[in-house]
Amino acid sequence: MQSPLFTPFTLGPLTLPNRIVMAPMTRCRASADHVPTPLMAEYYAARADGGLLITEGTAPDGNGCGYARIPGLWSQEQVAAWKVVTDAVHARGGRIAVQLMHTGRVGHPLNLPAGARILGPSATRVAGEMYTDQQGPQPYPVAAEMTAAEIEQTIEGYVTACRNAMAAGFDMVELHGANGYLIDQFLAPVANQRTDAWGGDIQGRGRFALEVARRCADAIGADRVGIRLSPNGAFNSIVPWEGFEQDYAWLCGELGRLRLAFLHLVDHSSMGAPPVSSALKARLRDAFGGTLILSGGYDRARADQDLADGLGHLVAFGRPYLANPDLVARLREGVDLNPVDYGTFYTPGEKGYTDYPTLG
Repeated sequence: MQSPLFTPFTLGPLTLPNRIVMAPMTRCRASADHVPTPLMAEYYAARADGGLLITEGTAPDGNGCGYARIPGLWSQEQVAAWKVVTDAVHARGGRIAVQLMHTGRVGHPLNLPAGARILGPSATRVAGEMYTDQQGPQPYPVAAEMTAAEIEQTIEGYVTACRNAMAAGFDMVELHGANGYLIDQFLAPVANQRTDAWGGDIQGRGRFALEVARRCADAIGADRVGIRLSPNGAFNSIVPWEGFEQDYAWLCGELGRLRLAFLHLVDHSSMGAPPVSSALKARLRDAFGGTLILSGGYDRARADQDLADGLGHLVAFGRPYLANPDLVARLREGVDLNPVDYGTFYTPGEKGYTDYPTLG
């Protein structure tokens, strides 16, 4: 029987040759002023035989650029630099989506461009420290609670970034609503303590996610917009709350009404977070009603099984894709994978980025 992982799939306007997705992974190889580099074009082009590549988290505006050396997509200089990346991927026959990630309260002022601020739904802070190039690890600051006007400006920043993504040659956009970043912060009661229309029950806490998704879909077409969610996530001081399953089911139903291209569910249990049960994945899949990307510690056998069982439609691979530019060939042929060099995940330069060996 043919491996389900290597069967074609239609995703919005795209025909994918296989069901392997490169998961978004922060790599911090952009310039200090958040412009993509030619090295990034080499990195993504080398992995272009996947069904769909999803880039590292990319800030839609300066306030969302909380990490050192992550790329942005708010300026024409960034658009031009990203066009080099997408051209390189398309030249290899690939398809690529940009992940728009507003870091919200997860950041430090030293990592932001001039005039930007650390904002969040409420005046809360993340536990621990954030790395900065200038002063090393620094305590997270308390985020400034966003005003209604700042919420509106931020949503429009996502819309502008979506239009910029199309100008830069991206095939799709993924909205990062997972891992404790801004959309996730609005969803989680521990980070969203507002009492206005953007807080309170799930209809209020989910309003930001839905408004961003709706306006982005209106701007570039719903069939080019997906969203990533992490129910039961435990990153960046976000913790599961009582009733989160019901809240996510409601949210996925509302997102499904927008007819988005895909829902990307993250299960970080392989990294120590609480697992997302198969029953919850199926519930959210059915509530959404469209394409579901599964993610979290997959190998070929588990990916084939979950696809064959109909749990999802596509499978995202993270760290294996990071260390194996030819992951598709290695999975197809059953060849051992390169080990991951954890010490170079976020360091500048080629080491641990474009120097992993390929077959032959």
